[in-house]
Amino acid sequence: MRILFADALATEQLAPLRDAGHDVIVDASLGADDLPGAIPGADVVVVRSTKVTADTIAAADALSLIVRAGAGTDNIDTVAASDKGIYVCNVPGKNAIAVAELAMALLLSIDRQIAEGAADLRDGQWNKGRYSQADGLHGKRMAIIGLGEIGLAVAERASAFGIQVVAMHKAERSQGTIDRIAALDLELVDSQAALLQNTDIVSIHVPGGASTVGLVDAEFLAHLPDNAIVINTSRGNVIDDSAMLEVLNHRGFRLGADVWNDEPKAKAGEFVSPLAQHPSVVGSHHIGASTQQAQDAVASGVVDVVMRFAQGGVANCINLATTPQGRARIVVRHHDQVGVLAAILQELRSGGINIQQMSNQIFEGGGAAVATIHLSDSPNAGLMAKISGLDHVLAVTTSNPAV
Repeated sequence: MRILFADALATEQLAPLRDAGHDVIVDASLGADDLPGAIPGADVVVVRSTKVTADTIAAADALSLIVRAGAGTDNIDTVAASDKGIYVCNVPGKNAIAVAELAMALLLSIDRQIAEGAADLRDGQWNKGRYSQADGLHGKRMAIIGLGEIGLAVAERASAFGIQVVAMHKAERSQGTIDRIAALDLELVDSQAALLQNTDIVSIHVPGGASTVGLVDAEFLAHLPDNAIVINTSRGNVIDDSAMLEVLNHRGFRLGADVWNDEPKAKAGEFVSPLAQHPSVVGSHHIGASTQQAQDAVASGVVDVVMRFAQGGVANCINLATTPQGRARIVVRHHDQVGVLAAILQELRSGGINIQQMSNQIFEGGGAAVATIHLSDSPNAGLMAKISGLDHVLAVTTSNPAV
């Protein structure tokens, strides 16, 4: 396969792809506007922050897989990819520790005024009186918004500091997450008001997307007590800048942020932001995942996703339907013979029924298989009889609706 890396990754981690005979091209200079011209011929494209637009997907002539070297996929037009049958996969959790470490660094810097103190020392100023004033973190209450891999990593580190961690209750969580929550003795609440009330610190770890734009607005901030600390290492547009400036100016809030609204796309340049320049803000340059450990882990994760795809599997795909589709389901037990499935599909096509999802599994040690086919509509008795009468079909059952 021809694999195009449109962002810089730990290139030494990519050796397994080259060793397997794949054509690996790394061009970190490619931007969103350059990618349509570079994408023809590529079977796989891997990006970090570079946008994969509908124009890029339209220009692709061989593309089957887009990999986001990280967790969030809001820089990829997943609708356009789905329309062309292109898998969009991510590499979640690999940079969680790095982002959690930065979140805690921002929090500590705010509490102990480390950034200001360091600046004074460099300027030849000694002010022990001012910098001796700190609340301390032990016993504080921290609300985590977004209890995914990063949120959990922050919770674990905050708990080690003696901080009481609280998060929203969620009905569906993996057993591994449930176990980690239990180990931390994390408090779970049922409403945002309960989450934020009497909370000293809020740490935000939500994915990007329309549902989280402006999440931290005036109403959100009104639930917090005066002098609260907000930490944002997720997306810049999660915060309503005007609302945040209001509480910084009038309610004693402090902000630690790694991400910003309208931050520069280039790695260096001028950045004028009233929020970033506010004296009650400690900021960094969108570097949360930028440790060597995280970059190595992400690159290794990307290699795993691509190698699995080359072997016929798909890992961490975010644009495949995860629930049964269609209005009906048939289960066909059949001999494992050439042409049996083709004949079944032809009968369904003749009946004007579309196949929404399908799987076919072989019985170990025997010559039979079972096909589970989710359909756009229920087959009538005549169509069922035709399928049952096909050569090498052993039995057909149906259910409506599909489950």
